[in-house]
Amino acid sequence: NRLLGNEEKAAGLEFTLNGPTLKFNQATRIALTGADMQATLDGNPVPGYTAIAIQPGQTLKLGKVVGEGARAYLAIAGGIQCSPYLGSRSTFTLGQFGGHGGRALRTGDVLHFSPDNGTDSDLEVPETLKPSLNNQWTLRVIYGPHGAPDFFTDDDMAMFFSTDWQVHYNSSRTGVRLVGPKPGWARSDGGEAGMHPSNIHDNAYAVGTVDFTGDMPVILGPDGPSLGGFVCPATVILADRWKLGQLKAGDTLRFEAISLADADALAAEQDACVAALSAPEQQVSPAPITTPILNRLSESDAGVEVVYRAAGDRYLLVEYGPLVLDLRLRFRAHALMLWLQEQQLDGVIELTPGIRSLQIHFDPRQLPRTELLETLAQAEHALQQQDDLEVPSRIVHIPLSWDDEACHQAIEKYMQSVRKDAPWCPSNLEFIRRINGLDSIDDVKKILFSARYVVMGLGDVYLGAPVATPYDPRHRLVTTKYNPARTWTAENSVGIGGAYLCVYGMEGPGGYQFVGRTLQMWNRYRQTEAFDQPWLLRFFDQIRFYEVSHEELNQIRRDFPKGQYPIRIEETTFSQKDYQQFLDDNQQDITTFTDARNQAFDEELQRWVASGQINFQSEQDLDADNSAESVAGTPVESPVAGNIWKLNVAEGDSVNAGDVVAVLESMKMEIEISAPESGQVVAINRQEGQQINAGQAIMVLD
Repeated sequence: NRLLGNEEKAAGLEFTLNGPTLKFNQATRIALTGADMQATLDGNPVPGYTAIAIQPGQTLKLGKVVGEGARAYLAIAGGIQCSPYLGSRSTFTLGQFGGHGGRALRTGDVLHFSPDNGTDSDLEVPETLKPSLNNQWTLRVIYGPHGAPDFFTDDDMAMFFSTDWQVHYNSSRTGVRLVGPKPGWARSDGGEAGMHPSNIHDNAYAVGTVDFTGDMPVILGPDGPSLGGFVCPATVILADRWKLGQLKAGDTLRFEAISLADADALAAEQDACVAALSAPEQQVSPAPITTPILNRLSESDAGVEVVYRAAGDRYLLVEYGPLVLDLRLRFRAHALMLWLQEQQLDGVIELTPGIRSLQIHFDPRQLPRTELLETLAQAEHALQQQDDLEVPSRIVHIPLSWDDEACHQAIEKYMQSVRKDAPWCPSNLEFIRRINGLDSIDDVKKILFSARYVVMGLGDVYLGAPVATPYDPRHRLVTTKYNPARTWTAENSVGIGGAYLCVYGMEGPGGYQFVGRTLQMWNRYRQTEAFDQPWLLRFFDQIRFYEVSHEELNQIRRDFPKGQYPIRIEETTFSQKDYQQFLDDNQQDITTFTDARNQAFDEELQRWVASGQINFQSEQDLDADNSAESVAGTPVESPVAGNIWKLNVAEGDSVNAGDVVAVLESMKMEIEISAPESGQVVAINRQEGQQINAGQAIMVLD
């Protein structure tokens, strides 16, 4: 955009691994950056990082990535015309909104662009400013928000920063999965947050944070979840986030911790270099691994202990009290959010509450970090005077298809492509029964349909998805989360992780144990009686489920977004004082239930430890040798590292040039592999489910 004189937020195109063929119907100018996709204009090579004039009728063709990097970017003078959605022109394919129809581009699509204003047409990017692409990366990070000694050991952190992590083939804009050693962990479990020591009470995630989903780290990308229940030991700095888009399967990377001051300086220099098209000069040194905690207030100072954690160079995580599920801590985070909204501080971009925390997304250029910390400390002296907070609440009755077929499908995919021996497979419900010490799956069902689930957070695994816990602690079923997480979950599946229930807002990854599926939490484009905004639920709403069949739910899901299926909503309030009285009145029964549940939890945990199932060592065998590769003939090679998702042919079959002979799964995409010429399949080198590296032969043709 800078090369073409466009506004900074003008819409362009992003290509992953493969590029399109584009025909221009009117004159314009373009600029192409990123990975090399062998771009040609009417058959002539197109240089990158410079403005190129386009005449009507010319055709720009991009192929597969050659060499390093995973993505290329195309800007068009004036920008591509598309209506903003929630303030952005980006396409969020998982959420099916934004950009051009909320999806990836297809053959035949017509994109309109704005008039070319003709400014800055002779600009070029100096060599020293062009990003250096390779397959061995260094990602500079800020230590935190979580670290040693609370969650990891010192040895874990030394391992984390000294390891050459490998990028897993199942990576995407959602997150970059990494293969490497597992931590030793500073805790045996996550308590009510879940059985694995990586489990915590849900808090907001920073973009670029390294999220340990069990023993597997995932760098959360721009399409990643905004809330979740896993620890994050480091966060990629703003100036290095561009590198996440160029990581591809098989690449290796190291994390390097730097100081917050250096991260701020690098971000400022990057902005200045783009504005002036000048070379960066800033040099920074690694920072010592000390603590991710920036400040702490004692219980005597603030009425409850408050911990301030660095979550990268653009986020601050405020945590309240001990690592327990306590609605009073959620009220305290809510009070801080309301207080900050009233202050209207310049530089505060977004406020996202968790179970016992509040994440503050801020711009340190407008609001210096030290000033923000001072303001937050002042806020606590005012907030501790509020011993009774009452907030609006609604009881929202929604249907649930118990043990739905979509849940079975997700479990089957997980067992096929992620982990076959998980103790929660093949039945999540049996696992929930066992870990909570219940006599039957029907007991699980009775508790779920009796409970009122209080919405503690929104955006847990995307799109207004609620993270909720039962009002009555006697209804709190505790589970652990998948380790590692699933790569696929059907939209609006309902699961339990730790002591929390989540309704998945959209199709995507996930880790909660399935109980069923319900109707939509998000309405993309329509306003109905239930949807006066895109998301259905609000903080402190209370969810009640009633049972419907799989077939009934399918019809409900067709009708509800159109406003043709009414749901019952009761207006009420939620009082901190009344809730505490409820707990006091029922304390004996609550203690009896909790003790029995905890005993079953501990027994299951010991079985896991004894069997070795508590941990999972992620592996990726991309370089496996295969003797069949010595067979003479024309190899059909994989263009990228990935997994053989489907073989369309068998040995002895005849194929024509261009026939799709296999489908790869890589970077969360299905990539079709075509026969380079006609012939007969004389050898199959990889079977379905096997991994393969770029350049290795899937099969051989004669």
